[in-house]
Amino acid sequence: MDGDRPDVLLTGLLFYDLVLTGLDKPPTPGEEIWTRGMGCGPGGIANLAVAASRFGLRTSLATVFGDDFYGAYCRGVLRDQEGVDLSLSRTAEGWPTPVTVSVAYGHDRALLTHGQVPPYSQDVLMGDPPEARTALVHLEAEPREWLAKAAANGTQVYADVGWDPAQQWPTALLEQLALCHAFLPNETEAMAYTRTDSAVAALGTLSELVPVAVVTRGGDGAVAVDQITGEYADVPALGVDVLDATGAGDVFGAAFVTASLGGWPLAERLRFAVLAAGLSVTRHGGALAAPGWYGVDRWWRSLTDPEVKRGYGFLADRLPVNPGPALAYAPVTPPAPHTSVGPRASERRH
Repeated sequence: MDGDRPDVLLTGLLFYDLVLTGLDKPPTPGEEIWTRGMGCGPGGIANLAVAASRFGLRTSLATVFGDDFYGAYCRGVLRDQEGVDLSLSRTAEGWPTPVTVSVAYGHDRALLTHGQVPPYSQDVLMGDPPEARTALVHLEAEPREWLAKAAANGTQVYADVGWDPAQQWPTALLEQLALCHAFLPNETEAMAYTRTDSAVAALGTLSELVPVAVVTRGGDGAVAVDQITGEYADVPALGVDVLDATGAGDVFGAAFVTASLGGWPLAERLRFAVLAAGLSVTRHGGALAAPGWYGVDRWWRSLTDPEVKRGYGFLADRLPVNPGPALAYAPVTPPAPHTSVGPRASERRH
């Protein structure tokens, strides 16, 4: 039965992402800045889908594509290039695929998005969700009906949560953790929802609500507790030059699920997730920056730092014999033939 059902079930909003990197300073009103880097690709829920699929997990995605160029491009990348099952997804006539421009600067980025509310809800897309080994979900204030159905099917739910723009951080949202196997917020979210003043204190509160609690801490790594096994782990971040942090949390989650399905000890699960997220921020974009087994294998084989190699020594036994082919990373946009034009002096902005 396990051989027929998805390893990971996903639903959420998909975006076409255009990522600009290489800024010397953040933009200010009235100013034009030329960037040194640019990439494009599917974003939003696609970040999780691609990251999971690149780690060899059978991945089923329920999302909405617009019937436009961006929707067709994203569908093609996910289905044909990345091997994601889109049988639960729909194309909406006359609905524009959301488009996000991400301006990356330092360790963060600013986002500009054009889009509309999708014509199909998560519950409509999922219906009676298929039995899956896990589901990666983004908790929202209003509980989704499909989530309870999936949990009742025996699906282990791994959840995260996003920034609350109203900054109310309703504690009632944590009631949904009763359906979850694991919860993976960042430290800002974890402290806000638990009304605590440190990542470790937040972890202590969350560990009483969910079997596996993880709090990510950006440049300080991550901490976690597994109440099932009685393990605690505190792992430092990987020292890398950050190009674009878009989607790093999603890559972390997909890698953690991959290691969890493999039955790894908590410290190894956490180190592997930190590594995958660290490798992803060295490339443009969210979805197509995910390293997969190929990227992790290349990193491991090129590693020379003896201390880091000791910390990640478990990879010698965990990496697959065949890590797969080279990955397709984010292309320069647009991803279609176009006519080059020279600079138009009359349209230069001052």
